[in-house]
Amino acid sequence: MNPKVDFFFNKDSQWQKEYQKLRAIVLDCGLVEELKWGVPCYTHQNTNIVLIHGFKDYCAFLFHQGALLNDSAEILIQQTENVQAARQIRFTNLQEIVDLEATLKAYIYEAIEAEKAGLKVELKKTSEFTKPEEFEQVLEENAALKTAFEALTPGRQRGYLLHFAQPKQSKNRVSRIEKSIPQIFAGKGLND
Repeated sequence: MNPKVDFFFNKDSQWQKEYQKLRAIVLDCGLVEELKWGVPCYTHQNTNIVLIHGFKDYCAFLFHQGALLNDSAEILIQQTENVQAARQIRFTNLQEIVDLEATLKAYIYEAIEAEKAGLKVELKKTSEFTKPEEFEQVLEENAALKTAFEALTPGRQRGYLLHFAQPKQSKNRVSRIEKSIPQIFAGKGLND
């Protein structure tokens, strides 16, 4: 146990009992407990394996490379279509965790073995993401913007492409594109 993480487990939360049980399960698997992103994160040889986090309707394990896991129990959840590697297992009560303890440990050990073997999720390349028509048109009309966009890191490019593609209506996509142009010219990502 890491005292820096204790505050997370000691704070008043609707998931306090569930958090304690999840912590015991992970620590029983020999992972190192750290605090990352304000939540308990469990590592093997300094590589993130799983973290514990909670939301209004559920608490969860988040496996950082969960897409590599076999998921024989069919309990892993891809939070959104844009999440490539991580997978969640969600819980709404303590009994679910107790009932799944052996399975959860098996998933943790499988994640550790995947890490030891050096397995990595093959992420989609930026070129595989769809560019909204509106953005394609703006890039065709503005060569300087196209150059600035292509100079961004692949992660920043993906962030913009996902952001631009989200709205259902064309006018909203155009609005997002127009608002982002100064950021792109500045070489910054959406959240920089």
